[in-house]
Amino acid sequence: MSDEVFRAIGDPTRRTILDELARRDGMTLFELCTRLLTEHGSTLTRQAVSQHLAVLEAAGLVRTERAGRTKLHHLDTSPLRSLLDRWLVPEQETL
Repeated sequence: MSDEVFRAIGDPTRRTILDELARRDGMTLFELCTRLLTEHGSTLTRQAVSQHLAVLEAAGLVRTERAGRTKLHHLDTSPLRSLLDRWLVPEQETL
């Protein structure tokens, strides 16, 4: 799982998508594309953004939910916390 997380966050576009979801969680693909265009000047197609979201979802960093015909994307930081827990050992355990 950690290889997928590192691969997912290794791309600047995917990090920008995560930044936008951290600012406002629960966005549709259309809303994400609009924010990428207006806030970052991105000219990515909807299909390209969708593919980036699929990589983030496979890494567990984005989860989706259906609200009627709408698919909402949510940030999930638990894979990042797992990585930090792997190397950041509390001081008392290292003594």
